[in-house]
Amino acid sequence: MRRLAAIALVTLIAAAPPAKPRTPSEIVAGAPKADWRDISAEDLVVFELEGGRKVVMQLAPAFAPVHAANIRALARGGWWDGAKIYRVQDNYVVQWGNNESDKPLPAGVAAKPPAEYHRARKGLQITPLGSPDAYAPAAGFSGGWPVAYDPKAGTANLAHCYAMVGVGRDLSPDTGTGGELYAVIGHAPRHLDRNIAVVGRIVAGIEHLSSLPRGTEALGFYKERSFDVPIVKARLATELPAAERPLFEYLAGPSFAAYLQARKNRQDDFFIRPAGGADLCNINVPVRAVPAG
Repeated sequence: MRRLAAIALVTLIAAAPPAKPRTPSEIVAGAPKADWRDISAEDLVVFELEGGRKVVMQLAPAFAPVHAANIRALARGGWWDGAKIYRVQDNYVVQWGNNESDKPLPAGVAAKPPAEYHRARKGLQITPLGSPDAYAPAAGFSGGWPVAYDPKAGTANLAHCYAMVGVGRDLSPDTGTGGELYAVIGHAPRHLDRNIAVVGRIVAGIEHLSSLPRGTEALGFYKERSFDVPIVKARLATELPAAERPLFEYLAGPSFAAYLQARKNRQDDFFIRPAGGADLCNINVPVRAVPAG
């Protein structure tokens, strides 16, 4: 009798349909608190555009420490108060600052930072992408950032994915102070990797940049200064009152590993054939705002 019951149980298990794979959205929605990592308020810069629109940038001091320190000093010194967005190139970048201005740099800004275009891989915990990368021997994610790396050379760099922020510069040896910044608003311009200091990413308000009218001059510069978009002010999050201070966290841990695999092998009802791989910039690291208090 027991033998027959066991056989019946095995038959039922074998006949049961396999569990439906979770979608990337379901994985993010169901991720436990333990798999979310806080983004330090010291690494957040809040830009207020004309009309009350706000754009929040997260700095990446682990990859560009001198430029990140410069940007903090520039924000504290009010460098971007009254600055302008003066370049919007379709499928490429939005650029802002005090273009061709003689406005003095605030105290504490290094006028000639080092070329922080890559860093030593040592000390970085990297989750491999697991797919080939066209611009580097390997790619993956470290601390919530998209990175490309060279295991033999022992180097790593941030990648120019959508919403990433880089430092405008003149021809080498100039490296840019961080006073002129750009955000990627189109197809990832990975050819810029290791040629410019990538200093962070936009974690909120990218729509206020990507939806701006395109510039009609070469490289997307606005033809008339009247087209420039005013920046009312920029402040470090730590300088804002606690009630106004933005809080964010990014997905990590086992939930991010599951999310990465789900994005590479989409098995949602819509998909007929899973791709089996992904481009580095196609895997957007989930970032979410955290309610104050």
